[in-house]
Amino acid sequence: MYAIVDIETTGGYADNHRITEIAIYHHDGKRITDNFRTLLNPGRKIPHFITGLTGITSQMVEEAPTFEEMAEEIHSWLKDRIFVAHNAHFDYSFLKKEFDGAGINWQTKKLCTVRLSRKIIPGLESYSLGRLAESLGVRIPDRHRAGGDAHATAKIFSILLQRDDSGIITKALKRNSGETILPPNLNKEDFDKLPAKAGVYYFLDGHGQVIYVGKAVNIKKRIAGHFTGEAREWNRSNIRNEIHNITYELTGSDLIALILESQEIRRLWPKYNLAQKYKVEEWGIFDYEDRNGYLRFGINIISKGTKPLITFSSKGDAWNFMWEKVKEFELCPKLSGLQLAKGLCFSHQTGACKGACQGIESSKKYNKRAQKSIDSFFEGGESVAIIGQGRKAEEKSLVLVENGSYLGFGFVHKDEAVLNLETAKNFIKPGKENRVVQNLVNSYLLNPKGAEVIALS
Repeated sequence: MYAIVDIETTGGYADNHRITEIAIYHHDGKRITDNFRTLLNPGRKIPHFITGLTGITSQMVEEAPTFEEMAEEIHSWLKDRIFVAHNAHFDYSFLKKEFDGAGINWQTKKLCTVRLSRKIIPGLESYSLGRLAESLGVRIPDRHRAGGDAHATAKIFSILLQRDDSGIITKALKRNSGETILPPNLNKEDFDKLPAKAGVYYFLDGHGQVIYVGKAVNIKKRIAGHFTGEAREWNRSNIRNEIHNITYELTGSDLIALILESQEIRRLWPKYNLAQKYKVEEWGIFDYEDRNGYLRFGINIISKGTKPLITFSSKGDAWNFMWEKVKEFELCPKLSGLQLAKGLCFSHQTGACKGACQGIESSKKYNKRAQKSIDSFFEGGESVAIIGQGRKAEEKSLVLVENGSYLGFGFVHKDEAVLNLETAKNFIKPGKENRVVQNLVNSYLLNPKGAEVIALS
């Protein structure tokens, strides 16, 4: 009926690591009926810190079978049984990856003894396997080895079955319960309360510290995506295991969600926002003079030490901006970095280009217009209000820009008229301008995505 499993591995997540040992205990709902265990050769060196934890060395697994060699037998021990493990997602993700690699399609219902213990035996200080076993009087003579940990998990599961007066285990096995996808320390009730609306969400650890900030058009759907494996990085169990609570702030507008996410990451520096903490992809427009004396432009990712004329949050936004300048100042697309193909430029074929790419127009004459376009990059921008969807039906969101620079965001009643800059300032919470936020606003102004942009005096 149940297969209670524990594995040892070369590392913390299935994408990059392999199984070194597996133990499986069969359980009929009342007692342990049979067991299986084996070392496995992972085909790589076992890191020293893993050996220090488990006692399994590279030498110990040299003569052990590989998972591929044992796949059929392991599958026979798991087939048609409910998968049970302490932090089930970890063990399940490794086995699923190994079975896929062996060409075996395996999937089954699963139960997590961490989540079940929190519901059936609430109020314990810790639900780690060692501390939980100690609380329940279960000894683990061979800790951090698959056999010892799986045997202890099987004993704990027996206790949970005995104490489950409310049918929690039966409910967890229902198809749409959601229990099997959630992190072990997150209450399902907290997940169920999440809104299907735009905003910023925060993952908190057991001490209430924010460890990740994200944004979404649909908060609940996005977070569920993290936990079901649609985002590969969330299969890394150290992230999942640390999530104890989720909070959120509704924004209504996708633009405000982007702005708030960026600001909150830089305010809180959560440890799992690595990509945005250390590298934000930005695109810039650069100028240079070619060997024939023509002033040219290039659109590239901004790297350390480079100085672009202007920056954007995406390549597409930089291209759109440059196309507007090409049309406004009658520039050549080839000399503006917008056409890489050989031959005549697009505009020359339509008569719009004056022939700079063919040397027909002199560099001196062409460069005057090119320089005017550069000057226009730095002219004071417009003062505008970007009006979008609010957090609720009777509300609209407001992002305020003064002379091209981001000022802040806020919310107003849907019937409130935003007529001038000074009045609009009363509705916003001033925000710190930084290059990332300014790029987001610049990009949004190029493509408002349905939002209303109102010029203000």
